[in-house]
Order: sequence, then structure tokens, then C-alpha cells
Amino acid sequence: MRTRLAIRVHATLERWFPERRLFLRSDTDTRFIRLKPGTQLIAFSGSALVVAWAIITTAILLMDSIGSGNFREQAKRDQRTYEMRLNVLASERDARAAEALAAQERFNSALGQISVMQSQLLQSETRRREMETGIEVIQTTLRRTMREREAARVELAALREQMEGGTGGNGTVMASSPAAGEAIDFLSMALAETAAERDLVRADAEEALIRADEMAFEIRLMQDQNDQIFRQLEEAMSVSVAPLDKMFRSAGLNTDSIISQVRRGYSGQGGPLTPLSFSTRGDDTITPDTERANRILNQMDQLNIYRIAAQKAPFATPVKSGFRFTSGFGVRRDPKTGGRRMHEGVDFAGPVGTPLYATADGTVIHAGWQSGYGRLVKIRHEFGIETRFAHLSKINVSVGQRVSRGDRIGDMGASGRVTGPHLHYEVRVGGQAVNPMIYIKAANDVF
Repeated sequence: MRTRLAIRVHATLERWFPERRLFLRSDTDTRFIRLKPGTQLIAFSGSALVVAWAIITTAILLMDSIGSGNFREQAKRDQRTYEMRLNVLASERDARAAEALAAQERFNSALGQISVMQSQLLQSETRRREMETGIEVIQTTLRRTMREREAARVELAALREQMEGGTGGNGTVMASSPAAGEAIDFLSMALAETAAERDLVRADAEEALIRADEMAFEIRLMQDQNDQIFRQLEEAMSVSVAPLDKMFRSAGLNTDSIISQVRRGYSGQGGPLTPLSFSTRGDDTITPDTERANRILNQMDQLNIYRIAAQKAPFATPVKSGFRFTSGFGVRRDPKTGGRRMHEGVDFAGPVGTPLYATADGTVIHAGWQSGYGRLVKIRHEFGIETRFAHLSKINVSVGQRVSRGDRIGDMGASGRVTGPHLHYEVRVGGQAVNPMIYIKAANDVF
């Protein structure tokens, strides 16, 4: 089958590419090279490919040169258009800048004119007020003078009637005329002094009324300010005390017992705040402000006690750097024996040497090796609470030492009965183990 196919292909190639011989003649010999149809086909195909490649590349180069020429011309045209547009924009910018400068100058001039007009207006207003004040003074003086003149006329008429009624003849009237003149002068002076004193008393009364109104306004303003301050203090105390109270209750601690114990321990200088009395009348009257102030003082006292108690209860995490929570509180499977036993603490896994910190103020009652726990630190706190830090690689405290919250007590390790480096942390209340996460979560909800 292959032979027949080859024969057919060869016959077809013979028709288009007959076998040729290329003779190579020398002086002594003649040789020839046979050009088979397949060889001729390969040579023809190669030559056709070369010619086609040359034609295509030439066409591409021609098109590229033509296109590049067009592109250059287009780029030049675009550049000229862009330059023209830039020139137009620059001229417009200069025109706008000139307009803005002219507008700024007009604005400055208008401002100057407005300032002059305002000054003139203020001066005219001042003169108007001075004139009104002068007119009022003149009117007041005029009215007072008219009243005094009328009063003097009435007094003079009465005096004349008395003089006319009391005279017995012309000689008596003439004799008493100098005395009557002196009496009239004295009466006029007395009336003038009385009018002046009356005006002074009236002015003082008006000023006192104005001052009373101002003082009443100041008193209302002070009352409003006091009420606002009281509200802010009450809100702050409510926001501060309620979470702490909830924190202690969430941890299962009796808040009344804690408050009593802290007050007994701090019965020296300081301690509970003494209620105040705002009465200035020398009696024991309890005002609403006094009640609010005493209530705030009681809340501040409670807040201070809670703050002291929070430092003495383990409301903190013993590990501050990166760790993994590997085991919780409760019954679990023993990793070595496979049995079930009570796990009386929580485990924090981390690298050996991870710093460990006291979770509350207290006294170290154990710092050394203990079977199963390995290197162990026990701290006794207030309210019957004890914390334990087990499997340490290093202990930094000694028995009897006082520690505060945040003090470094040792480093995480793998001592004792462990499967890897971690901290076994316990919290005991009255000797009974409780879940440490109650304290840690309660603190996280507040702090």
C-alpha cells in the first residue's frame, strides 16, 4: 500500500518536476548530480518561501515607511494645533488674570469705601446716641424744672395768701417783705434739694432693679450650669460604676462584702468621701442639689473602692505576647493516660521564655518546684483569691514578696508533667478552683 502511494506521488512529481541531471565537467573527468523530483520540490518550496518572505517584508517596510511618514505629518499637525491651543489658552489666561487683577482692585476699592462708610456710620450712630442721650437729659431736666417751677409757684401763691391774710396795714406788709423774701428763697432751695434727692433716689432705684434683674439672670445661668455639671457627673458615674459592678458580679464576687472589706482596709487617711451640705442658712435643710451632690459623692466613693478592688482581683491576662489557648477549664481527657480528669485551670501555649505577669496585687506564698506543676508560683490576693502559674522555665519572685498587677513573675516553660511548653493558670477562691476565664472575660468587657 505504501509502495503504490509512493509510486503515485512520484508520478505526480515527475509530471511537474521531471528528474534532471546537473553535469560538472573538468579537464579530466565529467560528473553529474541527479536532481530528483522530491529534491526539486524542496528547493522550489524553499525558494518560494524566501521570495514570499522578501515580498511580505518589503511590503511591510513600505507600509511602515508610508505610515510613519503619515504619522509624522499627523504628529506635526497635532503639535501645531496643540501649540495654537496653548497660545489661545495662554492669552485667555492672561486676559482672565488681568480681569481678576482688575476685579481685585475694584474689590479692594469697594472694601475701602465700605470701611469709610462703616466708620462714618459708626460715627453718625455714636453722634445719634449722644444726641438722644443729651435730648433725654435735657427733657428730664426740663420736666424737673417745670415741676419745680410749678411747685414754687404754688408755694409762693400760698405764702402770699398767708402774708395778705396776716397783714394789718401797709406798714406791716412793708416790714415783713424782707422776711417773706428770705422765706421764699429758703423754700426754693429746699424744693430744689428735695427734687435732686428724689431724682437721685429714683436713679438708684432703677439701677437697683436693673442689677437685681442681672443677678437673677446670673443665678438662673449658674443653676443651669450646675444642673448640666450634675448631669454630666451622674452620667459619668453611671457609665463608670455600672460596668465595674457587673464585672465583679460576673466573677461571682459579693460586691457588698468587697466594699466593706476595702473600706476596713483603708480606714486611715482618705477612704469614703464625706457627704456635703450646701445650706448657708445655718440649718440642716436637705436641698435637691445637696441630695444630688451626696449621691454623686457616694458613687465616686464606690468607684474608688471598685478601682482598688479591681487591682486586688485577677482581672487580667497572665500572657501579654502571642499565645494559643490550648485547653479550658473542666473535665478533659488526660493526654498521657487517656483517662478523664478535672482540669482546674486554663492553658496558654507559647514559646519557652514568654514573659508571664501577675494578674493582681498580692503576696507570693510559693515559688519553687511542685510535683506535676513543675516550677510553680502561687500568689495570695485579697477576698480569699489565689492564683497559680505552673510549668515555668524560670521564676523571678520569691516567697513573701509583694507583687503588683503587671509585675513579671517568671517565664513560660515545659517543666513538670506536660506535653509541650505552655502556662497552666489557675484561680482559686476559698481554696476551690474556679474558671479563670470568668475573670478574664469580665475584665475584657470593661477594660
